[in-house]
Amino acid sequence: MAEEKNIIWERAGKAGLVLGGVSIAYMLCTMLTARLAENGSAFLFSMLNLLLWLAKFIGCIYLMRLFMLRFSQADPSADNARVFRFGTMTALLSALLYSAFYLAYVSFIQPDFFSKSMEMLQDNPFLDSNSMSAIEEMMPKLPTISFFANLIWCWLFGTVLAAIFSRNIPPQNPFTDKQ
Repeated sequence: MAEEKNIIWERAGKAGLVLGGVSIAYMLCTMLTARLAENGSAFLFSMLNLLLWLAKFIGCIYLMRLFMLRFSQADPSADNARVFRFGTMTALLSALLYSAFYLAYVSFIQPDFFSKSMEMLQDNPFLDSNSMSAIEEMMPKLPTISFFANLIWCWLFGTVLAAIFSRNIPPQNPFTDKQ
């Protein structure tokens, strides 16, 4: 039983590494296109970012299904619940990897990320001084908040995908006798 759990964690770790890597690669590509957009057409690069996001979104969905199918095929005794558990573990590990990269990005690679956003908010006529001071107090906590927000969002998205896909992985045959 313990060896069985280790196999699930090992396979989920590899799948999570790939899915997290795809999301990180997307983030790096958008950072690159943002730098290029400073010197070129912003509309063109916005469309490119939209296409990249769509490719990442569809690619992650496809990869999640592929990993769940491969897990099911590699283990003939895997039922829907076990495949779902594998999917949620994959989603958790992928979300953890992506969230950790995002935290490192906003903390070390571009630490002025939130302060630039704050500068844009200062021009907003709908924010009064109390709202601005509340936002300024929250600024040091934003990297941590964004880490947990990304972690929860990505894990929930992956869990919903796992729930949808695991219903038919492995395929159910209504004509077989279950005992």
